Amino acid sequence: QVQLVESGGGLVQPGGSLRLSCEASGSRFSIYVMGWYRQAPGEQRELVARITSGGSTNYADSVKGRFTISRDNTKNTVYLQMSSLKPEDTAVYYCNAKFVVNQYWGQGTQVTVSS
Repeated sequence: QVQLVESGGGLVQPGGSLRLSCEASGSRFSIYVMGWYRQAPGEQRELVARITSGGSTNYADSVKGRFTISRDNTKNTVYLQMSSLKPEDTAVYYCNAKFVVNQYWGQGTQVTVSS
C-alpha cells in the first residue's frame, strides 16, 4: 500500500509559477511510475506529466515547455514545477503512483490561476 500526499497548490496570477510536491509513504518508491494528473470542473481527469523509475518523462502537449516533472527517490517525493501558468491550468492536481496493476492516488491539491 502506498499513500500519497500532495502539497504546494494555491492561487497564482497568470504567468506565475508554482511547485507541487507529492510525498509517498512506504518503501520501494523508486520502482513506481509517478504521474501528475489534473481535473477541471466538468472535465475528465487528464494526464499532465509522468516520470518512470528510470527518469524518462512525458508531458501533455498543453504543458510542454512550461511544466517539469522530477523525482527524488531519497525523499520519496515527486515534483511538478509549473511556470508560465495560464487560467486554463486551473484544476485539482492529483499525484499518481503506478506499478504493473497497482495504482494509487493522492487526495489532490487545488491550483487556481487568476488575476
